[in-house]
Amino acid sequence: MLRITELKLPLDHTEAMLTAAVLQRLAITPEQLGGITVFRQGNDARKREAILLVYTLDVSVTDEAEVLQRFQDDPHILPTPDTTYRFVAKAPRHMDERPIIIGMGPCGLFVGLILAQMGFKPLILERGKEVRERTKDTFGLWRKREFNPESNVQFGEGGAGTFSDGKLYTQIKDPNHYGRKVLTEFVKAGAPPEILRVSKPHIGTFRLVSMVEHMRASIEALGGEIRFQCRVDDLEITDGQVRSVTLTNGETLASRHIVCAVGHSARDTFKMLYERGVYIEAKPFSVGFRIEHPQSLIDVCRYGKHAGHPLLGAADYKLVHHCQNGRSVYSFCMCPGGTVVAATSEAGHVVTNGMSQYSRNERNANSGIVVGVTPEDYPGHPLAGIAFQRQWEARAFVLGGGTYDAPGQLVGDFLSRHPSTAFGSVLPSYTPGVHLGDLSSALPDYAIVAIREALPAFGKKIKGFAMDDALLTGVETRTSSPIRIKRNQQYQSINTKGLYPAGEGAGYAGGILSAAVDGIKVAEAVALAMLSD
Repeated sequence: MLRITELKLPLDHTEAMLTAAVLQRLAITPEQLGGITVFRQGNDARKREAILLVYTLDVSVTDEAEVLQRFQDDPHILPTPDTTYRFVAKAPRHMDERPIIIGMGPCGLFVGLILAQMGFKPLILERGKEVRERTKDTFGLWRKREFNPESNVQFGEGGAGTFSDGKLYTQIKDPNHYGRKVLTEFVKAGAPPEILRVSKPHIGTFRLVSMVEHMRASIEALGGEIRFQCRVDDLEITDGQVRSVTLTNGETLASRHIVCAVGHSARDTFKMLYERGVYIEAKPFSVGFRIEHPQSLIDVCRYGKHAGHPLLGAADYKLVHHCQNGRSVYSFCMCPGGTVVAATSEAGHVVTNGMSQYSRNERNANSGIVVGVTPEDYPGHPLAGIAFQRQWEARAFVLGGGTYDAPGQLVGDFLSRHPSTAFGSVLPSYTPGVHLGDLSSALPDYAIVAIREALPAFGKKIKGFAMDDALLTGVETRTSSPIRIKRNQQYQSINTKGLYPAGEGAGYAGGILSAAVDGIKVAEAVALAMLSD
């Protein structure tokens, strides 16, 4: 098979036009063409009145070698790569030790699945509840202001990604095609097959719930064990080697191979690891607000007359602005046709995030508008970024009225430095509710200055982005982990043998797909280490 990349065709092209374009691109006759498979389909909307579909195609021809010879200097015509996943190891029939995985977000889920598929029968410990019970608790905050610190948007089966847009694309380098393995497993678990071919696949929360359940069942069928409401409160480390974990109930579970895949909000776990001597360092992240616009405005600005076309769906955007004060402001986790959600994991704090369902048909578009911060902004301690996050989350709780309402302000008022007193044409999607006022004290001064400069600049790129009635809701603080648990080439902590920091919480991923890919890498490292012991 040959792979053709960057083949562009008009939005409403026919199948015959696609075939003709392939024949022309390869300079072959119809008799030489065997078949065409769409590997990836995206769009190029830079010219909104002439939007193009962009294809990556796998094509069979009668004389592949001859075609490759003719196009040997063309980077867009190459042999189709082998994306088949191959296990690096197989567990022996009798193995006394079991690997332990702490956390069952996307990373921990894939560590567990891959280890189970290799026969290692992992034990997964999740502090939160199974996904359907967790969903009830999450809705309890959103609908009734009833908050459960151990079962919420951040903690529980499926991790934070369960209550998100379900985005399944990433910019990480993936030479081993682990991302394909992730998508294939998702389809097996019930995801729509189209995620294997669209350039920006997503699933949505409701579908993710049932998928996570199917993947849990697969792990258990292969001999894995999953325990919910089991928080790890301590590690035993002797002579630089991890030996066991201790649960909240006092139970001790022994293993010399422990994966820490706790997500970016397990602040108590980070503190425990630091106190046990595990090497941790502060890392950059970002803070800001969620912004909401009518989705119809974004569709028209991005797609023009093609807005609403079924092949395009709800439009997204990606924006960045470099400010005069040296800060960068950018859009984060853009959710077309979605909602802003309450995402705190601690009492007395307000945190926002965004999510969409598969249909992406809610009235508003939302995204984070966030400012980069670095350890220079919270110096003095590896865990200082956590205190920095808490400071602004607690401030948001106060500004929102102390009821888990989020503080909000219309963009026009934010730019003119006037408190907001009434909503305009954009109504908030955040529940429990939004308390209007003045956001100028909701973030550090440098962040407020940067966002005030960036919003009009974004308005020049997307007409209407800085519209007066657009709504800002605070605060977005969990863009990524504030710490990194450094690891070596064997994916183990640099000073604690047998401890495998993994995924977003450890500072090695950002989003569902990259976390899952990191989980595969860590699972392979664990398997090889267990066989070599």
